[in-house]
Amino acid sequence: MKETEAEAVAMAECVLCRKPTEYPESTRGSTLCPVCEWQEAERTACSG
Repeated sequence: MKETEAEAVAMAECVLCRKPTEYPESTRGSTLCPVCEWQEAERTACSG
């Protein structure tokens, strides 16, 4: 069985919850999973 590209690349862990992210491990900086990324954007959004 042939591996897909996503399976061949190790994914980085979320810096908040440690779940896999959509980014490869080689990504620099703080990586967030989709849920934490959405919550962080909600927290930092302009409220007015």
